[in-house]
Amino acid sequence: MIAGILLAAGAGTRFGGDKLLHPLADGTPLGVQAARRLLGAVDRAVAVLRPSDRQLANLLEQEGLQVVFCPEAHTGMGSSLAFGVTAAKDAHGWLIALADMPFIQPDTLHGVARLLRSGAPIAAPSRQGRRGHPVGFSRAFFHDLAQLSGDQGARPLLAAHAGRIELLACEDAGIFADIDTPADIAGA
Repeated sequence: MIAGILLAAGAGTRFGGDKLLHPLADGTPLGVQAARRLLGAVDRAVAVLRPSDRQLANLLEQEGLQVVFCPEAHTGMGSSLAFGVTAAKDAHGWLIALADMPFIQPDTLHGVARLLRSGAPIAAPSRQGRRGHPVGFSRAFFHDLAQLSGDQGARPLLAAHAGRIELLACEDAGIFADIDTPADIAGA
């Protein structure tokens, strides 16, 4: 079983707040779009939110995600990632997605999940030789993921195990489209 972990606990300060509730062109909130795409590629999905994000929590629960509130979310992405993986500790692997990356194509998410199901220790998409998001981790990395903290997320873990990353070559520009400001939406 592959669990999707949607990291949605950031404050969105560069965006001006409530970034994940911002409507895209079709009216779908940014975070909901990312959640729908992730949910379509995994067996179950867990969204990690700040304790104060009740409106987003309600929307994500309506989409079928399990919502967990990370009391240490303010300390950085690593803490949120560890909290989410621990909430889905029974999984055989985890597909880690960022809620502010709603433009990743469903085929890309499915492809990375497929690599995990086929035994990849770590899986990620790449475009033109550059690795993007989401990143998948096999069960072998549970303890490392569960101990993450700080603001670097899984970057140190990925650097230490670079030779174990299986890449899915794709043409999906969404694997790099991280929405930090309102202008990023127009640019994506």
